[in-house]
Amino acid sequence: MDLIEVGASAPPVPGLTGDGPAAVVFYKVTCPVCQMAAPKVDVLGRAHPGRVVGVGQDPNEELDRFGREFGMAVPAVPDLPPYDVSNAFGIETVPTVVLVGGDGTVIDTVVSWDRDGYNRVSARLAELTGEEPVVVSEPSDGLPPFRPG
Repeated sequence: MDLIEVGASAPPVPGLTGDGPAAVVFYKVTCPVCQMAAPKVDVLGRAHPGRVVGVGQDPNEELDRFGREFGMAVPAVPDLPPYDVSNAFGIETVPTVVLVGGDGTVIDTVVSWDRDGYNRVSARLAELTGEEPVVVSEPSDGLPPFRPG
C-alpha cells in the first residue's frame, strides 16, 4: 500500500465538511511520536479553526482520553479495524498529515513528526484561507526537527 499521492482525489473523511481546505491528521493513541506531536497538532488546529480533523485508529473514548492527556483538542473521529479511512489514504505510518484542498485534491502529505512539514502545512492552509500564518514548531520548543513514526 502506498501513501496517497499529491494531486489525487482525497477519499471522504467523517467529520470533514468538505467546504474549503483542511488538514487530516492520522494517529494512534499508543504511538509515542503521535503523543509527542499532539500539542503541535493542537497549535495547527487553533491556528486554523474548523480546518483540522484527527482520524484516530482507536475507539472514541480512547481518542477523548488521548486529547485530554496530550493536549490535542482538534475534533477526532475513530477509524477502527479494518481501518477503512486510513487504508483509503494508504496510511502506513502515524502520525501522517494530509492537506486536502478545497476542491478535494491532496495538496501535501507529512509523514512522521517533521517540523518543516507541519510548518509548511500551516503556511499553506493560511495561504489558501487568507488567515495569518502560524509557526507550529520552532527549534526552541525542544522537539527534534524529525522523528520517525
